[in-house]
Amino acid sequence: MSAEYATFGLAPAMRAGGVLAHGDYQVHRDFMDFIVDGRPLLFQLTDLDAVSPLASDVPPAIFTTHVRRLLLEVEPPLADGRYVIYGCPECESLECGAVTAVIERDGADIVWRDFAWQTYETVDLEQNGYHGIGPFRFDGFQYRQELERLLPTASADGSGPGPDVPAGRRVLLIGARVAVLAKLAAALRAIGIGADITADVAQVSPDELRGYRAVAFGRAITEDERTAVRQAFTRAGADVAYVDGLAPVIPVLVAQIEHALDRSAPAQRCLVRLAAAADGTAGVHVTSSCRVSLVAYRLDRLYRTHTQEVFDGVLEPGEHRIPLDARAVKGQSFIVARTMGSVLVAPMVHH
Repeated sequence: MSAEYATFGLAPAMRAGGVLAHGDYQVHRDFMDFIVDGRPLLFQLTDLDAVSPLASDVPPAIFTTHVRRLLLEVEPPLADGRYVIYGCPECESLECGAVTAVIERDGADIVWRDFAWQTYETVDLEQNGYHGIGPFRFDGFQYRQELERLLPTASADGSGPGPDVPAGRRVLLIGARVAVLAKLAAALRAIGIGADITADVAQVSPDELRGYRAVAFGRAITEDERTAVRQAFTRAGADVAYVDGLAPVIPVLVAQIEHALDRSAPAQRCLVRLAAAADGTAGVHVTSSCRVSLVAYRLDRLYRTHTQEVFDGVLEPGEHRIPLDARAVKGQSFIVARTMGSVLVAPMVHH
């Protein structure tokens, strides 16, 4: 079988959750993505909202089975030697569609071939195959080395996935507006992110502080108070991201926190820049062809939130200028951009 060698790797990735424009929720998922020749394989699948089977919220026994399947130590889950590469992030059901491929040994090498979009037990490669992707030939030693570090024996206590699997997410919320914090916490929990509210981190033990991955400040929190919080986390040895809330708009705050939780390398993100300019356009920079949605949130004089979808389409790699509806971005307004695995927020700049 002819195929040039490709490098194989794994890297933390996320499917950003959030409160969508119509009030629906999109669940947050952390997973390990497949890095082929230095780039996420998911980026080759334009307009696909999916995660790999190597997700952090999968029970340890099932996670281990997924790893051993990819190592060809367990029988394939589908007919004709096919394995799930990416699946639905909401339910992981084949009926929702999944990217599958044949994974097989060829001597000492591992080959991934015949990628397809699959919704039934069998697949029609002519009709549903990804004809521009693969085959990929991986050095067997490198391939096994990457996957084996995820097995339970690589973890500190032998009870779960190895240390490179993204950890669960918890966020600490600190602010003066209790009603807003309660709504924000509920929204975060609805998409799978743990959220707690406190007025004084001095009452929180160092062990608890180390369990958080982000801290979100309300606008009423003073700089002295923020400094005290940062010092408490530093003393606890906690590595957290700090979020300064832009406005009491729940979808905007959720998007800010989702962005802060993204620990993937910038080179492995699809959406890397968003700027809402005074000329009524949004500057968007993507690294791969992907579907991007832009939603504008505006606060009126009575602090009511108005929502408008301003763009939804596929963008090619590079910088793009997208015109915005003047009615959607007047006054105090914010733009939220989403694509597969990435979310960014930008305040609207006015003259």
